Amino acid sequence: MNDHTSTKGLPEQEEDVLVAEDEQFPFSLVVWNDEVNTFDWVITSLMEVCGHTHEQAEQCALIIHFNGKYAVKEGEYYKLKPQCEALQERGLSATIEEMAGS
Repeated sequence: MNDHTSTKGLPEQEEDVLVAEDEQFPFSLVVWNDEVNTFDWVITSLMEVCGHTHEQAEQCALIIHFNGKYAVKEGEYYKLKPQCEALQERGLSATIEEMAGS
């Protein structure tokens, strides 16, 4: 009976952990499409500022181009803010947005 009771309590603990992890990353760093910056510059900037691989940065650039914007990174506000400012200093249009449901 003790084994059954301890197993029953486990899913509740896992659920609490999942909720806590979700609450840690309520913000997105969004890069917006413009008619000024080249694909190469956006890719280079995402690699250098956000730590993306070339492939990740290239995919992000394509999504930004075709959809008008893309959340290139998720995380805590205080970690995203310097990256957002660095992208803006490079001439990219970037914002930090609160994720839906947060």
